[in-house]
Amino acid sequence: MYILTIYGREEEGAYSVANESGEKVLYLFQEEDDAKRFAMMLEEDDYPEMHVVEIDDDLLINVCHMHEHKYVIITSDDIVVPPNESDFS
Repeated sequence: MYILTIYGREEEGAYSVANESGEKVLYLFQEEDDAKRFAMMLEEDDYPEMHVVEIDDDLLINVCHMHEHKYVIITSDDIVVPPNESDFS
């Protein structure tokens, strides 16, 4: 699986979005192309340059469970777009 980080700041954490409750949710992409496409959409919305990082999915999912961090697995059948600032206002 693949996650997104800010290029050059990979050690500082992964890209996540806030859900309707304000909780951070980590996006885990099954396909590298989908992660790259989402990164390009973020950059078009003036986000910093993003880096697609391949991760061991079992390890990361276990870490998310240990720290009670929410995540969602993005499959090739899913369509995701970057949230607007007004999405949860």
